[in-house]
This record gives sequence, structure tokens and C-alpha cells, in this order.
Amino acid sequence: MNDPAHVFDEHKSSVNSVLGAHELGLCLACASSDGNISVFTARADGGWDTSRIDQAHPVGVTSVSWAPSMAPGALVGSGLLDPVQKLCSGGCDNTVKVWKLSNGQWKMDCFPALQKHNDWVRDVAWAPNLGLPKSTIASASQDGKVIIWTAGKEGDHWEGKDLNDFKTPVWRVSWSLTGNILAVADGNNNVTLWKEAVDGEWQQVTTVEP
Repeated sequence: MNDPAHVFDEHKSSVNSVLGAHELGLCLACASSDGNISVFTARADGGWDTSRIDQAHPVGVTSVSWAPSMAPGALVGSGLLDPVQKLCSGGCDNTVKVWKLSNGQWKMDCFPALQKHNDWVRDVAWAPNLGLPKSTIASASQDGKVIIWTAGKEGDHWEGKDLNDFKTPVWRVSWSLTGNILAVADGNNNVTLWKEAVDGEWQQVTTVEP
């Protein structure tokens, strides 16, 4: 039996989501039912640095997703920008929150928390932005809805729009590499693909057959 390379034992309850940010090096964000988010970053000497977002969602964190490392607007701006370290989280408090690393400390980057769900947020997914100014997050909930959250540029308030009410819990959401197609997995055993139309409305483009 092989031994693990490293064991992280920061959490006091189940770890519900682990996601790497490979553009930032070997960096892992972990969401736990203890209400906390931990971030582990590998050092060149083989050790690990640990930072925490204590009580991110006090009744439990279900999911985390890293923001694209390319700063919003980098493609249309001038000069090189340092990679951003931001992530979003979903929790058992029915909210989505955005976090930003600033001077070594994680701080909430949306006020108030993003709230359009009326049951647990089961998954969050930050869309690739390819350096364009708009930021987009999808959230999936026990309430059967998927919400698309957008901020036009850095510092703007997030606006939420219903993608669809699936009438059954929605478990996972996942973006295509270009960020223009969203896959949704729901409690009716369906995976559907959605795309934003020119008028800003979201349309189902296909159902993935098993």
C-alpha cells in the first residue's frame, strides 16, 4: 500500500470539496462542513504554507472554485498584471461568497453575500474569462435552481440571473474551457448544456445522453 505524499488535517469535519489552482503553482482550496476554507500552497522546499478563511459559511461550506488567474480586463488593458488570487464558495447558509487574498489575508470581496437561493448551495463554478473584463460564476442549489452571477468589471456589484429551475436538486455545474458553455448535472439523472444567447438569455443547447 502506497503512503500519501502529504496529509492535511486542518479540518474538524468532512471535507466536501477540494480544488487546485494550477496557474498559481500547486495550490489547493478545501471546503469543509466545519464552516472553514483552507488554502494549501506548496513551497519550493517541499513544505506547505496554510491560510484559512475561518467561518466562511458557519453552518458548512459545500464547494469552492478558483477565479481565473488572469486578472479581469487583462486582455484589453495595458501592461502585465500580477495573477489574482480569488475564489468563490457556496454553503449551507444558501449563499455564495467571493474571497480575495490581500496582503496575505483572505477577505470577503462581495457585500453583501450573494443570495438568490433558498436552500443549500451544492456547487459553485467560476467561469474562465480569457482576460475579458466580465466575471461570471454559476451556482447550483438544492432548491433546483442554477443562478448565473456576473460582475461587469472589477469592483462592480454582482448581479444574479436565473438560468433555469430544474424542479429537482442540482448537484454540479462545470464550465467549458472557453467559459461559454455550462454543463449542469441534476437530480433527475440528466446532464444538460447551456449557452448564453446574444440577447443575454440562457438557452439549453443539448442533453448529454449516458
